[in-house]
Amino acid sequence: MNVFWRELKANRKALIWWCVGMLFMIYAGMAKYSAYASSGTDISDMMKQLPPSLSAALGFAGLDVMKASGFYGMLYLYVLLMVTVHAALLGANILAKEERDRTSEFLLVKPASRTRIVTAKLAAAFVNVAVLNLACLGLSFGVVAQYAAGEDLTSEILLLMGGMFLVQLIFLFFGSAVAAAGRNPRAAASIATTAMLTTYVLSILVDVNENLDFLRYLTPFKYFAAAPVIADQAYQLVYVVLSGAIIAVCVAVTYVAYNRRDMRI
Repeated sequence: MNVFWRELKANRKALIWWCVGMLFMIYAGMAKYSAYASSGTDISDMMKQLPPSLSAALGFAGLDVMKASGFYGMLYLYVLLMVTVHAALLGANILAKEERDRTSEFLLVKPASRTRIVTAKLAAAFVNVAVLNLACLGLSFGVVAQYAAGEDLTSEILLLMGGMFLVQLIFLFFGSAVAAAGRNPRAAASIATTAMLTTYVLSILVDVNENLDFLRYLTPFKYFAAAPVIADQAYQLVYVVLSGAIIAVCVAVTYVAYNRRDMRI
């Protein structure tokens, strides 16, 4: 448990700053919606004039941005992108930093197995991801309520944050799997974030080109996209199952690879 608390303490300040960043992003985004709504500007007509590729990149494809729910759905994409960066970096660094900083010897001489060490580190990372998700949930409820003009977004926000949490876990454990299986601990974070950004770009391509729709299963950014979740008020079972499978595989790879690797001391 010492490793668990040590990791929580080590990531405490970073987590606080991430929460502050999410506050700014959500507040600034919904304030912009309020400005558009009060000015009487029809955002929908403006955005219909944009190319489909730009609409997909901006995250408002399939959303009614004149409603608070639709505008929040557009904002959700940017929140999702930021928290997945956090998750991927955290998953990679929480394992790779021991070799990167040459502290492996200090850690491994402790009377604890590698499995126990990995469990403690992943548990601490899970708590960090959960806290950031809950912060986004609370901030969304608090900020959106100020601008929703009587529109009840409780179910939409809960569904979107639940889906976001699964995507966060996918990239958290993908990052840990890369760190455990990779040979270069310094490259783990960059590999994890590159893979994350690649899947984000892929999600945009899927929106732009209908012929690439089959690729949506390769990008977690399409599993719980705002437009279908808000419209259906539910998740698609296939994406929930696929998310669970990816998480399980990444966790298994993390444990197996970390127990087998030759640590750099």
